[in-house]
Amino acid sequence: MKINRSAIEKMNDLGRKQIPFLFILDFSENENIILPLSKISPESILYDFEGFTNLTPNLFHINTIPKLSYTYHPIAFAEYEKQFNLVKKEIAFGNSYLINLTTATPIDVNIDLKDIFLVSKAKYKLWLDHQFVCFSPETFVKINNGKIYSFPMKGTIDASIPNAKKIILEDLKETSEHYTIVDLIRNDLNLVSKKVKVDIFRYLDEINTQRGKLLQVSSQISGELEPNWQCNIGNIFHKLLPAGSITGAPKKRTVEIINSIETFPRNFYTGVAGIFDGRSVNSMVMIRFIEETIDHKYLYRSGGGITCFSEVQKEYNELIQKIYVPIS
Repeated sequence: MKINRSAIEKMNDLGRKQIPFLFILDFSENENIILPLSKISPESILYDFEGFTNLTPNLFHINTIPKLSYTYHPIAFAEYEKQFNLVKKEIAFGNSYLINLTTATPIDVNIDLKDIFLVSKAKYKLWLDHQFVCFSPETFVKINNGKIYSFPMKGTIDASIPNAKKIILEDLKETSEHYTIVDLIRNDLNLVSKKVKVDIFRYLDEINTQRGKLLQVSSQISGELEPNWQCNIGNIFHKLLPAGSITGAPKKRTVEIINSIETFPRNFYTGVAGIFDGRSVNSMVMIRFIEETIDHKYLYRSGGGITCFSEVQKEYNELIQKIYVPIS
């Protein structure tokens, strides 16, 4: 994914003028949405980035929304195994060290995507009318006071498993995957900033879902930007994308492999969305994602990173485990 030139220039121009705006950058290069916040109608787009939101009290009718229920119909194990084996072959050939393999799972839900936005609880939420809802736990980058921060997330486990914290932090495959992504993101930040360093390595976040709690492993990396960074917001994201945590390493070749193996185009899924508020940037990786199809059916998008240590049954279980709506 690379942002097209007109989108880059629009982001740079709004940043230069310090006009607050929302940006939604498509993984598949088909569509990038850049809108001043003053031009956004809550009837078509709702956002909530760690409490920075256009959700008004008159829209928040949560008490009238039925209790969420849903069923899902995951890809057959044999079909997933076929894609998994293709990924492992690419890794064995040395074409990639880590490949993020994702699938689309048909789901049936009893409420619409806007209501899912309203009842879900997540660090980042975004709803586009008749397109998708996203409730992501993963920050892409933040920019504050001239510094850029990234928070790659790799490693998920059911928090109810005895010794879950110890298991996830000592798992060889998960550790290898996390090291690879931290190194990739550190190199990416070096493209746009200086004095890059890993501030915190492998900390745990707890996420509530309808099926219980999950633990997810993240790290924090930072660098220092040039004083005029607001004039180059588009250029900064152009250099950083696609997000390393949902592609792999090396990035360019891994994206080619992903496009050749995955059976559904990602579109906005695993793209990046963010807000420039006139002074700072907060952005997310668009994971935990339900897409509305052209015939008004729903697909839940999920997946995980594959390394040489990965086992097909565990990876299949993980993509199903990630089919959730974050409601305690």
